Amino acid sequence: MNLRSTSVLLCALAVALVQAACAQRAEIRPPAIRVIGDEVLHWNQPAVRENCPEDRFGFLWVQPVEGPACIRYFASSDIEGARVAIVQFSGDRDAVMDQPPTRISGNTEALRTTDAQRNRDRAGVPWIFVARPGTYGSSGNHRQRRQPVEFHALDAALDALMQRHRIQRLVILGHSGGATAGAALLTMGRTRVACAVLTSGAYGLLERARLLGRSRDGRTDTTGSTRFYDPLDHVDGVVPDPARRIVLIGNREDENTPFALQERFAEALQRAGHRVEIRTAAAEPPDFHDLKDRAGPNAAAACAREAMYPGPRGTER
Repeated sequence: MNLRSTSVLLCALAVALVQAACAQRAEIRPPAIRVIGDEVLHWNQPAVRENCPEDRFGFLWVQPVEGPACIRYFASSDIEGARVAIVQFSGDRDAVMDQPPTRISGNTEALRTTDAQRNRDRAGVPWIFVARPGTYGSSGNHRQRRQPVEFHALDAALDALMQRHRIQRLVILGHSGGATAGAALLTMGRTRVACAVLTSGAYGLLERARLLGRSRDGRTDTTGSTRFYDPLDHVDGVVPDPARRIVLIGNREDENTPFALQERFAEALQRAGHRVEIRTAAAEPPDFHDLKDRAGPNAAAACAREAMYPGPRGTER
C-alpha cells in the first residue's frame, strides 16, 4: 500500500470515528427541562399524549395494562441520583375534586413544588410528591380510587421516576387512601423500597364500608364499587426483604379507617414474615384520622436517614 492510499484510509477512518461519536451523543437524552409554572392543575382528565411532554420535569407518560396515563410529580431540587428519596401519596381528595381548580388548596405546580422542597428541608432527604390519578394534574378518574387502574398507574410511574432520575431506593409515605396505595404497591411486588410508612390506612375495604354504613348491600366499598383492590387480600404478593421496614401508624379512635383493620393488616404482614411495626399517635378530633405532630413525615424521614446512614447517625430517636 503506497503513502497516498494509506492517507486516504486514515482520513476515512477518522471520519467514521467522528460520525460514530456524534451518533452516540445524539442517542443520549438530555435531562428533563424543569419549568415551574403557576397555572392551576386540572383534575379527573383523560390521558392526552400532547399534554404530557416527555422532556418536561414533573410529567411521566406511562403504559399500565389499563391504558396510558400521565402522572404528575413535584419534587425537591436534589432528587437526581439520590440514594434514597421519599415518595409521598396524599389521602383521598373526593371532597374537593368537583370544585373549580382555582378553589382547590395547593393546586398549582409552584405550590406543590414549594411544599416538596419544604418537606425536604425538614427531613434532610430528597422529597417527591406523586399525584394520584385524577388529582393535582395527573390523568385518570379519582372516583376509581382503590381500584387496580389507580395502583397500576402509580406502580408504572414509580418505575419511570426511578429510571429517569437514577434513584436507587424509595421510602413510600402515604396517608389514608395514600397509605392504601402504598400498601397496594408492596403487594404488587414492588422492590427497592427501603421503608414504607403508612398512616391511617384503609384495609379490609369491604368490612370497613360495612362498619361505616357505606356499603351497598354489603358488596361495595365506600366508593360504591365492587372492583376495589384490597391490600389485605394480597399480602402474599409482598416480596421478602429483611432490610425493608413497614411502619403502620394510626389512632385507636379513628372513625374513618378503623384501627382494628390497620392492626389486621400489620398482623397479616407479620405472619408472612415481613419486618413490620404498628404504632399509635395523637390525632385531630373529631374523627381522629389526621395524625398530629407530623407523625408520618417524621417517621419517613427517620427511616430514610437510617437507610442512607446505617448506624448511630441514621438511627431513629
